[in-house]
Amino acid sequence: MNDRVNSSDSANMGIPASSLGMVLQRGGEELILEKVLDRFTVRPVKAIPPQELSQANGGIWRRSIPQARLEVFTVELNELERAMSQARADQNVAFASHIYKLKDNPGTFVYLNDQITIQFASWVDAAKINALTSAYSLIQDKPVLGIPNTFVYLVSKQATENPIKIANQLQGLPEVLAAEPNILVQQEQHYKPRDPLYPQQWYLNHNGGNQLVAGSHVSVEQAWDITRGVRSVVVAVVDDSFDLNHPDFQGSGKIVAPRDLKENDFLPLPSEQESSHGTACAGIALAEENGTGIVGVAPGCALMPIRTTGFLDDESVEEIFNWAIQKGASVISCSWGASAVYFPLSLRQRAAIARAANKGRNGKGCVILFAAGNANRPIEGTINERNWPKNFLAGNTNWLSGFAVHTDVIAVAASTSLNKKAAYSNWGKNIAVCAPSNNAPPGMWFQEKGFMETQPAIATSLNGLGMFTTDQLGAAGYDAGDFTRNFGGTSAATPLVAGVVGLMLSANPDLTAQQVRRILQETTDKIVDPNPDPQLGLREGTYDGNGHSQWFGYGKVNAFKAVQAAQQLRAVASSTTKQIKQQNDSQIGIPDNDKRGVKSAITITETSLVQNIQVTVNITHDFLGDLEIYLIAPNEQQVLLQNRTLGRRTDLQTTYTVRSHPALKRFLSLSAKGRWQLWIVDYAPEDVGKLNSWELILDI
Repeated sequence: MNDRVNSSDSANMGIPASSLGMVLQRGGEELILEKVLDRFTVRPVKAIPPQELSQANGGIWRRSIPQARLEVFTVELNELERAMSQARADQNVAFASHIYKLKDNPGTFVYLNDQITIQFASWVDAAKINALTSAYSLIQDKPVLGIPNTFVYLVSKQATENPIKIANQLQGLPEVLAAEPNILVQQEQHYKPRDPLYPQQWYLNHNGGNQLVAGSHVSVEQAWDITRGVRSVVVAVVDDSFDLNHPDFQGSGKIVAPRDLKENDFLPLPSEQESSHGTACAGIALAEENGTGIVGVAPGCALMPIRTTGFLDDESVEEIFNWAIQKGASVISCSWGASAVYFPLSLRQRAAIARAANKGRNGKGCVILFAAGNANRPIEGTINERNWPKNFLAGNTNWLSGFAVHTDVIAVAASTSLNKKAAYSNWGKNIAVCAPSNNAPPGMWFQEKGFMETQPAIATSLNGLGMFTTDQLGAAGYDAGDFTRNFGGTSAATPLVAGVVGLMLSANPDLTAQQVRRILQETTDKIVDPNPDPQLGLREGTYDGNGHSQWFGYGKVNAFKAVQAAQQLRAVASSTTKQIKQQNDSQIGIPDNDKRGVKSAITITETSLVQNIQVTVNITHDFLGDLEIYLIAPNEQQVLLQNRTLGRRTDLQTTYTVRSHPALKRFLSLSAKGRWQLWIVDYAPEDVGKLNSWELILDI
């Protein structure tokens, strides 16, 4: 930086006398200062009204700095030295000082305290210390705990120079290892972008207002103090189209590997008559910080826009996820689902998602997010439907959103600006997290699918602000102009979470997809909605014993907590690992044709986080093809280690690792402590066998 002096040069040559007052010792570096020419500070001997001090020095009082007991005055440019001399001569003034600013940082005022911290060499005794400090009229105040031979000194009124000059002179002495004046720099508010429409993006950060309750945002400004995203983290937004000409998608390296599967080219642009849903989603996650328009959750990350064919056949779904894997997507955001009440995934569709989640990102896994949907129905479950016009649905009806319930997918529900359930938001045991969006009647995004007129109505009013985001340029989008303020649905909540994941991976690119999921779920805000759902009358806005809510999943995403946890986990991972190896040799029979199976436990007492895991089993059985084998973690989450594919084999001695069974990744970052269980189930009659032993190895 331009405002630093080479530390080794100053140590060898000394700071020129003319610069002694303009170099700030700070953390082993020397920063260049400039005097502010129209203001200064004083510290009164006792509490005196600022008006009295003002009369004595001729300055105009501006503010107090209570923790340092300083009063700030301004004067005309040519009156500064005169006013300061008057203040120093005043018997009511204990201390008067210039105010400084850091060079090349004109907005940063540096205020001087009357303290200097001095670290002496270990060989300097108390007598020598007293002699040195007395020569500069310093009074010892207190030791600095944890650093030997280091003390805080007060600069007395008898001192002839200010703390900066004294510290720089001390720094040149062989007896002194470090000397730093205590400075005050005003605390900066959490990072706020320059983009002029940012204040309308309440879902990122707000301080209250009409239809805004405290904490209904995702605390992104604190997360931005850690990172605003890096281009190496690529967020794929999969949707109908993208207006890539929008100013908020411009920037070097912003767009990566665009793909149009509908037109089979590389320009996923909307048609003239199309309202570009993808443009709005991409803006929430990734709009560039460029001083115009809005800003996305992760403005520094790259955007991979993938336009779908509009149909969810096996090949189309495979094309989406294969492209994302091949082109280096870190995150895949999907604000869509099948236009069906009940839609299980095919083998190929399940495999395409699993492959991305386990093989993408060089084996760490792509983080895949799906919108829960907007029907106010379970993503998997049964509802007794009634009051649908024309009896479109009636009686016990099974609902299933196959994409949202995939085990490798993070299903995202929607909350409102009032921290309540969005009336339309789908729900259920598979919801992972929720994020802010608008509020509206269920079925609002079913119009093109023919459901809008059939969805049962809600009589009550629905409060909550819409989502302000990018729109197709001109009049062709949702609103006239280049932005829309009424976007919403779980379609909006999902890219918001995708942006948070982009920040997490920018802070810690080594996270696996399962670690990301776990951190997201463990760092949420537990918002509560005790009111009944206005359409179905259900009350699911609280949390069960495992911390899960049918409406909100594990809670509302908190960007700051999630990014901070990701950063901290990186620090933990960089430390030395320890391996725990435990074996259970108790032989146990496997019940024949019994779905309850048998369980064998190993208890771990270490509390550290799991960084790697492997399981070795030894089983003899008349027909191993009858068996399924699971590992159950202390939190009761289970992973299938072995399905019924072993056929006529009778002996099984094998090891399951994260490499051979990527599903084990979901246990990484989990605390090792607790009861781990091997669960074996025999699904067919006649053949019998036993578990001889099993071993669990954890790297922590």
